[in-house]
Amino acid sequence: MSALKTTKAVMSQPLKHAKIVARRSGDRGHADHGWLNTYHTFSFASYFDPQFKNFGALRVLNEDRVAPNTGFPFHTHRDAEIFSYILSGELTHRDSMMGNGVTGTEASKDQYYRIRRGDVQFTTGGSGISHSEQNEHATETVHFLQIWALPWKSGLTPRYHDLTIDEGKKRQGFVTIISPLKAGRDASPAQEKAAIPVVPGTIPIHADMLMGASIIPPDSSATWTIGGNGAVTSKKDRRIYIHLPMTKGGKTKIRLPDGMVLAEGDGAFVSGADAEEALEIQSVGVAEAEVVVLDSN
Repeated sequence: MSALKTTKAVMSQPLKHAKIVARRSGDRGHADHGWLNTYHTFSFASYFDPQFKNFGALRVLNEDRVAPNTGFPFHTHRDAEIFSYILSGELTHRDSMMGNGVTGTEASKDQYYRIRRGDVQFTTGGSGISHSEQNEHATETVHFLQIWALPWKSGLTPRYHDLTIDEGKKRQGFVTIISPLKAGRDASPAQEKAAIPVVPGTIPIHADMLMGASIIPPDSSATWTIGGNGAVTSKKDRRIYIHLPMTKGGKTKIRLPDGMVLAEGDGAFVSGADAEEALEIQSVGVAEAEVVVLDSN
């Protein structure tokens, strides 16, 4: 995590060898199903663009809004690391691992995880798991990021993790939320069960990948250290995706090290960066900017 700085005191310098390419909000895939309003950064469902299949291990980044009393019914995932980052509202999760062997369709109303603003819910799909994600609130829409990563091996044992991130810490700088499983791709069953991440207090992922988030006040900046200060295996040519969610009605903007400005819903692909390089992001809108970074090999 890094401290915030005022943009008047510090000006970012371009990364040494990195290339930064914008992914504008209006260019994303989009579908409004009534109950679900969704934007796709990468090819997903009926949206397909051969230019946007994945970026390193990052495979899916959907910005979803789900209407009250609706949601995703039970469906199966395999061989994907899937996580939900809640921006507002609440999301109720039920799965086929609940209740000591109770199947997903038999799960009762009391067998669930309910996640809210500040929460991250993580799934290793592995050999196969079924779950549902529902907005059971009577009146409030849930707004969240649904993110998928490609695991470093197939057939993993399905697992779940949940984490709540302190809002105050995100306002102090970038907070690391997800980091690689410390035991690596050759982890034993016992090490898989222990689920120890490289960065203490984070969710372990089966990929050479990090996720971080910060809430940056206007006229301030926060710095993401690429590769998380030794947290990753691949040190060269990291691929970092920066996303600015649509949270403030268009009032937030950020500036990247090359001078590029992103508005709400925009993202940027950063390639060719090396571990330990600093990625400084400035908040240049009129409202605080919640920024998510996904740092992959």
